[in-house]
Amino acid sequence: GVCLAVVVIITGIFTYYQERKSGKIMESFSKMVPPMATAIRDGKQVELEVTDIVLGDIVLVKGGDKVPADVVILSANALKVDNSSLTGESVPITLNPHSRHPDKLETRNMAFFSTNVAEGKGKGVVVSTGDNTVIGSIARIVSTLDDQQTPINKEIHSFIKIIVVIASLLGVSFFIIALAMGYSMIQAILFLIGIIVANVPEGISVTVTVTLTMTAKRMASKNCLVKNLESVETLGSTSVICSDKTGTLTQNKMTVAHFWINNQIIQLETGEEGYGRNFNKENTPGWMELSRVACLCSTAQFSEDNTHLSPLKREMTGDASEQGILRCYEAIMGNTTVFREANPKLQEIPFNSRLKYQVSVHEVNRSGRYLVVMKGAPEIVFKRCKHILLDGQSVQIDESVVEMFTEASRELAARGERVLGFCDLPLDEETFPPGFIFTTEEEPNFPTQGLRFIGLMSMIDPPKSNVPEAVRLCRSAGIKVVMVTGDHPLTAAAIARQVGIISPGVSQTVYTEQTDSHANPGSAAVITGKVLEQLIEEDLDAVILHHPEIVFARTSPQQKLRIVNAFQRRGAVVAVTGDGVNDSPALKRGDIGVAMGISGSEVSKEAADMILLDDNFATIVTGIEEGRLIFDNLKKSIVYTLTSNVPEILPFLSWVILNIPLPLSTIAILLIDLGTDLFPAMSLAHEQPESDLMARRPRDPDLDKLVNRRLIFLSYGVIGILQAAAGFFVYFVIMAEHGWFPRRLYGIRTEWDNPNVDNLEDSFGQQWSYGQRQLLQDVCQTAYFLAIVQVQWADLIISKTRTVSIFTQGMKNRTLNIALVFETLLAILIIYTPYLPRNIGLYPLNPSWWIPALPFSFIIIVMDELRRFVIRREENLVFGKFVKESTFY
Repeated sequence: GVCLAVVVIITGIFTYYQERKSGKIMESFSKMVPPMATAIRDGKQVELEVTDIVLGDIVLVKGGDKVPADVVILSANALKVDNSSLTGESVPITLNPHSRHPDKLETRNMAFFSTNVAEGKGKGVVVSTGDNTVIGSIARIVSTLDDQQTPINKEIHSFIKIIVVIASLLGVSFFIIALAMGYSMIQAILFLIGIIVANVPEGISVTVTVTLTMTAKRMASKNCLVKNLESVETLGSTSVICSDKTGTLTQNKMTVAHFWINNQIIQLETGEEGYGRNFNKENTPGWMELSRVACLCSTAQFSEDNTHLSPLKREMTGDASEQGILRCYEAIMGNTTVFREANPKLQEIPFNSRLKYQVSVHEVNRSGRYLVVMKGAPEIVFKRCKHILLDGQSVQIDESVVEMFTEASRELAARGERVLGFCDLPLDEETFPPGFIFTTEEEPNFPTQGLRFIGLMSMIDPPKSNVPEAVRLCRSAGIKVVMVTGDHPLTAAAIARQVGIISPGVSQTVYTEQTDSHANPGSAAVITGKVLEQLIEEDLDAVILHHPEIVFARTSPQQKLRIVNAFQRRGAVVAVTGDGVNDSPALKRGDIGVAMGISGSEVSKEAADMILLDDNFATIVTGIEEGRLIFDNLKKSIVYTLTSNVPEILPFLSWVILNIPLPLSTIAILLIDLGTDLFPAMSLAHEQPESDLMARRPRDPDLDKLVNRRLIFLSYGVIGILQAAAGFFVYFVIMAEHGWFPRRLYGIRTEWDNPNVDNLEDSFGQQWSYGQRQLLQDVCQTAYFLAIVQVQWADLIISKTRTVSIFTQGMKNRTLNIALVFETLLAILIIYTPYLPRNIGLYPLNPSWWIPALPFSFIIIVMDELRRFVIRREENLVFGKFVKESTFY
């Protein structure tokens, strides 16, 4: 009763938690709502609560604001918004009233509710509010999604059904047999209850819960926070990971990856720790000029704090691209502040979408000489140049130079990188003498044409340094890693190749509306959201089937959801990773959602089942290993627990069929299931993984069950029978020692249990009273109970591994070793504590009665060691396949 009450309470808590989870997701959406907005009403500028904003309102936004609704831009001044939470793009988007596109998320004349204004200011008209905004539609999708039943939950339900069927069949069958043999209805019902109690492993629910909890704690220590206990195992069952790119696979920081100087492309090391170390600045002509423009022609700045950190980890202000350029300069040169102070800025024209360049004038080393520096869109900047710097010499630009420049720009853009051009011009000292006043009113009074082109820098949001190894480990474990991002397809494909989602040397098929879904099987597929819209379910299934490596780009939240559904339709267990609001529907739909703890939005964290506290994709590999380990160890716990069912059931069957005195009481069964077996079963959760754990393919949920026929056969048909033999051997030895041989015991139960019979004769003709008989029965039941404890020692040891030898695995599990001692001490406490045994139907045993069951423990260990040896050598042994197919669980 107590056990059932605990199970009901735990189930109730889990149910409440799941219901609260949906509510918390919606609460997290409400946190995204900006509290106030600036609007123009009746020609006056007023501050309004966002809830009072209506369609048609004219609103004003500026840098640092959150957009109060979905707004069509009417006017903009260097207005940039951060759409990364919606689209996955790392770089803020420049908005202007004239840029239109059929796709809302692609257009550049709309700002979306709750997105951040990075810089500039603008005015727009409200076209959508509340649930009708893009964010509102995502919230609506999330609220309609039901929680998925986890694989382990399905397995536990399946296990419960198996046990219920076995217990019910045995119980009802022998209930009928008992009635047919002349037992009273009350006796038959008691027998039915005894069979069911013996069959049901009462401690298994506690074992599963505690095992999952211990694993969750272990994962938390490795920066993986588990919100739903059952999701611990789900990650181990995962066969497909649908991963977002920005902030999950990448650093979410624009970083310079390549230079083009002296007509050669130089690649930089982009790892967080070794950034730029492979570059030799001393032996690269033109670098000093390029780095000078990069440092001076910029509004980005480092924070005063954390100066001891590497440039990639320091806080910065300014545009994301400018931050990336300045981080590059600081990593290689290390003197940003000093250099800027030595070359003060005198005038500048900020970057804007009309000019597409930024230019500034600086005094060189406070010498009275001046320098113009410019950066911007490569083709715009290049057209403003007459000369180019090659190998330290200024060379006039001709057709060959134009061709070189065009080819370099095209090659860098094809890598999915954002390319910027850099140029400068030392000003003539006679025309621009010391003290010259520079101005930009109406027209600048310094040259912005006829400049000297220095080179190109290309930027990308680079992968985190440990992601490629994590992807490799996932793939070696048979897990398919798929990129699902809102970013540009070229950028997505480039990152996918860098991290190993697309293998080196594998051809790439970029899908268009005309591409057949069966095209180029075996190649890597790159599919945009626009193409995905045209694919019917059968075509999408064909793409997933024929392409082992897939990148989905420019996808909307609804499309991410569709992709997850497509993989699940094919029977995959899907893990979804992400950090943005746009990822939340897919995070909730996946079999397990994994959010980023640092960069992740509140919405994504609430929708997820697991949070990576360090934003490290590689932590997923740890989770997969722990998930697989927990499934293995749960199997071991269950096979250990079920094995003792047989020596618990057979006493009741022999009591009815053979009509002998009951060898084991119901109380003794509960003492085993909820006492001596409980801690050892839980200790198997601490067992170390077997060597092939991460080399296996993901388990097939339809074939590799938590409890299968092989596990049942091994526990019930092999080890359980040996354990029952040990119990009956001890029972008959003690009975015989007291004058009751097996032949005399057969059919004697009715007289034995009759309190009115005080002269029952044993095999030697000695008469026994009812009290004497009951005392002897208590002794036998205690010895049978002890025998089960002793053979469970062996069962616990052999349950440590499924294939590896015990001698290889060793006894390194300290918790299990303690559990062996614990169950022994508990048995001693139960048997020998004064007054306790007599009150629970047991009796203190003679120490010599500890010996008869010990050989059976030895036999169990030797026999199972041989079984595992045969399984490991199955290909070389005639009966190896049979043994594996019969007993390998």
